[in-house]
Amino acid sequence: MLRPGTLRYQGWPGCPALTDTSYYETHAKQADQNYRRYERDSEINKRYGAAWRKIRAAYVAPLCEMCEKEERLTPVAEVHHILPLSHGGTHDKANLMSLCKPCHSRQTAKDDDRWKNTGSGPGQVYTY
Repeated sequence: MLRPGTLRYQGWPGCPALTDTSYYETHAKQADQNYRRYERDSEINKRYGAAWRKIRAAYVAPLCEMCEKEERLTPVAEVHHILPLSHGGTHDKANLMSLCKPCHSRQTAKDDDRWKNTGSGPGQVYTY
């Protein structure tokens, strides 16, 4: 994230517009479509297609649910599956949480067990 008020050329080829985000607003949708079409795994695309985007739009709350519990007001950036689809979760509302980007990253890392302690005592090993 750039410092407030800092502008730079955005990441869309051939566009001279300056922005404080990765893409200028007019190119963000196309960049997202390109990612889904060419870069994301096809198995993930099957789970997160148009039906998911409709469910997400209907579910998403304005504020992060985890931040609200700590009395912070943070806008939502992502919808999190409490039980991941890869582990048998569904798109059911009871399995979803509206989260800000930092909370979603933290929760996903925790759920994926990325910081699992595989040893004990001095010199213990943590996997990432």
